[in-house]
Amino acid sequence: MTDDELILSQAQELRRGTVVLACLALLEEPQYGYALLETINGAGIEVEGNTLYPLLRRLEKQDLLTSEWNTDEPRPRKFYRVSPRGSQVRAGLMTEWNDLVASIARLTGEK
Repeated sequence: MTDDELILSQAQELRRGTVVLACLALLEEPQYGYALLETINGAGIEVEGNTLYPLLRRLEKQDLLTSEWNTDEPRPRKFYRVSPRGSQVRAGLMTEWNDLVASIARLTGEK
C-alpha cells in the first residue's frame, strides 16, 4: 500500500463518525436522502449513498431521527428530521468533537 492509499484509508476512518454528526446537525430541517447526500459531499465530507441510506435507517431505529413520506410530488420522497433525542445526542457529540479537536491541537502544538 502506498502512502497516499494509506492516508486515504485512514482519512476514511476519521470521516466515518463525522457523517453521523453531520446528519444530526443538518437534519434540524427535514431533508430527503439525496439532498442530504449532496449537502454533506458539498461540504467536503465524502460519503456514498450505499453508506448514507443504511446510516439514516439505523439512526431512525435508534430514535435519533424521524421520517415521513412526502407524496405531494410525482416521485415520493422520504424526508428525515432529527428527533428530540437526536438533538440531545448531537449536543453531546458536539461536546465530544470539540474536546477531541482541542486535545489533538494540544498534542500537536497547534492552536
